[in-house]
Amino acid sequence: MKTAIVTGAASGMGRATAETLITDGWSVLALDLESTVIGPHHELTTVAVDVTRRDQVESAIAEHIGDRRIDLVANVAGIYPPSTIETFTEDLYRRVFDVNVLGVLNVTAAALPRLGEGSVVVNFASVDAFTVSPGQLVYCASKAAVVMLTKSLALELAPRRIRVNAIAPGWVDTPGNAATGRMAEAAKSIPLGRVAQPEEIARWVPLLASSDAAFMTGETVVLSGGDVMR
Repeated sequence: MKTAIVTGAASGMGRATAETLITDGWSVLALDLESTVIGPHHELTTVAVDVTRRDQVESAIAEHIGDRRIDLVANVAGIYPPSTIETFTEDLYRRVFDVNVLGVLNVTAAALPRLGEGSVVVNFASVDAFTVSPGQLVYCASKAAVVMLTKSLALELAPRRIRVNAIAPGWVDTPGNAATGRMAEAAKSIPLGRVAQPEEIARWVPLLASSDAAFMTGETVVLSGGDVMR
């Protein structure tokens, strides 16, 4: 049985990713700052962890995975408070970059001693890394950083035969997006005429971890229903 770490697993795409992997027969360590309730499943362990604290991630891995190999790291955790040049604060900047960027580095670094040849890292970026989303100044910058981290990590880990790719979702029907009240209007601009379901995005995680993607690394897959093409 393969072992995966999934961050941001309490809701939305993180939760859908954890559930998808469990259904596919993976053993999953689900991490989130909030209490995570998924299951019950025999092959699921949920731990409250702050991804901005590398020591907490390392402790969770040591306690719940031990010396076992980690086959997949899915860095899904992210936050997206609105900001502009007039409204951003230093605290907001650091909070967004700490979760969205430092979190990716912390979890990947903590897992690295247990990653081996054929292991895979999948980072969650956003279409906002490639196109301007009004009112998301700091968030857009953080997700652009995730895209570049993905490339840099792919190059650095290639000699170990560890692949690193990213997913850049567009509008997805998550609780956070639903709270904005903008999804219905956003769907009108999407060529496929709707927003994505979390499960549609989550299915790409095991695909990128499979042998079907064995020659793919350093890439970011845009899943936007045609709303963002590059």
